[in-house]
Amino acid sequence: MRQHKELLLILNAISSEMMEKGLWQATPPSQEALSSPEPFCVDTLTFCEWVQWIMLPRLEQMAQSQASLPGNSDMFPMAEEAFKGVDTETAELLSLILRLDQCLRTSH
Repeated sequence: MRQHKELLLILNAISSEMMEKGLWQATPPSQEALSSPEPFCVDTLTFCEWVQWIMLPRLEQMAQSQASLPGNSDMFPMAEEAFKGVDTETAELLSLILRLDQCLRTSH
């Protein structure tokens, strides 16, 4: 239960940071783009879109319902690469994604 609470705090912080940095979108991608079978939907979404529209809602739902959480996460390297092309300071966002990875790696 403590892990679920920590996860919700991290997800909220990621959302807030994305909004503050102008990386949050008001309009969702198409259902087709959201349905990509590729990891991170790399063929249809940017990393930020994937975080906002897929990763955050799924993990939030899991945490709120006290469901079993993924036993491993390694989003930081993908985020680090994706943010190289972003024209805003992303150090705090990267730090939050690293915290997310660490939270999900914690034994349940």
